[in-house]
Amino acid sequence: MKENNKAIALAMAAVLSWSTVATAFKIALTHLTHFEMLLVASITSLIIFTIVLTIQRKWGEVKALSRKMWGYFALLGLLNPVAYYLVLFKSYDLLPAQIAQPVNYMWPVLLVILLAIFTKQPIPGKKYIGMLISLGGLIIISAGGKQGGSMDIPPFGLALGIMSAFLWAIYWMVNNKNKERADATVACFMSFLFGSIYLGLGALVVGVDLNTLPGILSGMYVGAFEMGIPFICFGLAIRKTTNPALVNQLCYLSPFLSLFFVSTILGEQIVPTTYIGLVLIVAGIVFNEYLVKSKK
Repeated sequence: MKENNKAIALAMAAVLSWSTVATAFKIALTHLTHFEMLLVASITSLIIFTIVLTIQRKWGEVKALSRKMWGYFALLGLLNPVAYYLVLFKSYDLLPAQIAQPVNYMWPVLLVILLAIFTKQPIPGKKYIGMLISLGGLIIISAGGKQGGSMDIPPFGLALGIMSAFLWAIYWMVNNKNKERADATVACFMSFLFGSIYLGLGALVVGVDLNTLPGILSGMYVGAFEMGIPFICFGLAIRKTTNPALVNQLCYLSPFLSLFFVSTILGEQIVPTTYIGLVLIVAGIVFNEYLVKSKK
């Protein structure tokens, strides 16, 4: 029971952390470009994973990685953090936070489709119901901002938000397939090592201006509380708990708590269609995850 309480506390720490990052993205983007923000965030996250590896004494596992695994992580780092977060941050740059965040949450729906295409895993008939419910939520959110002209929703920004969900679904599928080959912390370190190298090389080409302290601090916050600390906390929670389903379900609190921070800190007026759409997106995901049994 004591370990379960620790697990719930760790999971809630991760959820609260993820709940603040949509607001942090928008604040950071007032000081930095989306590329600059990712560069600072990725290096910050790499430092965090380096510290964790040292504390856990897992450098031997890094040295033991085969050349094939180094090549695998070189490609994985190009997908995450580089491609995924560049697209995600640009979508936040163009969209209101209350739109970008729920749209990105569509990734589990896209994952079901990708698994059906690439692994020949059939989609149970009932799962189409959950997918349609989530898709309906996305449509409501997308159309809601146009009512009364209260929000500007550029189609390109919306497309980037959907693309970010697509990229995360691909990353989840690829990473989950190879999760037995490397420890989770080692995998995160390697991905962000290569990602930071790619971004550093990119900075030499596009040029960056990191002379603003608020921008650097906000980028560091994103790296710590979006990419680094919550993944560590959530991983520990999963290992400690005897009820992983409960720990996973706590994640569904994150998008709703996020709207609270977006409203109170950013001052965005949350329109009713955002709440309705988000409820439908989450309801569709929960329906498919817990009410529909997949064939093994």
